[in-house]
This record gives sequence, structure tokens and C-alpha cells, in this order.
Amino acid sequence: MTNQIVVQMVKVLKKASSKNDAPIWSKLAKLALKTSAARRVVNLTKINEVTKENAVIVVPGKVLGTGNVSHKITLSSFSISNSAAKKIIESGGTIISFSEMINKFPTGKGVIIIG
Repeated sequence: MTNQIVVQMVKVLKKASSKNDAPIWSKLAKLALKTSAARRVVNLTKINEVTKENAVIVVPGKVLGTGNVSHKITLSSFSISNSAAKKIIESGGTIISFSEMINKFPTGKGVIIIG
């Protein structure tokens, strides 16, 4: 059984992909429907290693608070631990919903998928 929240998110992502000619949102929609996507886990250590200041990232899974982020990022993920959220905010970063991500970056240009 697929979670209704995920189904709604997939609809929004697919619509944004076709409306904005942005394949990144379609790719995320496909990742959201895969059961393994829910098991994808990314630690802050990895995010810190593969991003730079002001990076905009999407994690099609859960972000955990192991490690730190030494720079400001904008993050959207399927799930995030309280400790990870706190560390991202403390580093000057922001956590936004998929809808906000699509509104701010409709074409997906500059958005990085990690995980």
C-alpha cells in the first residue's frame, strides 16, 4: 500500500516536471514510488562532503544528524531527523517542502539530488 501523502507528492512533482520542462521533478517522483526510496538514508557528513556554500539539495529518503554541515544549504527531503534539522538550521541553512522547492526552483536548475 502506498502512502497517500506520497501519492499526492508524486502528482505535484509530475505536474511540475511537465509544466516547467524540468526532468528532475519527474525523476524524484519515480524515486518516491520505489519502496527502496524510503530506506535511503543520508547523513550530514555526506551532505557536507559533496556540497558547497548555498547548495540546493533534495534527498529522496531520510536525512540523519550524524556529522555536521559547515556551510549554508537549502534542503528538501522525504524525511529528516530532529538533530539533522537543528544542525542545518544552526549552520544558517533552511529546510523546505517539495512544493516550496518547486516554487523557488521551477526548472530544477542548480538542484542536486543526493542519495
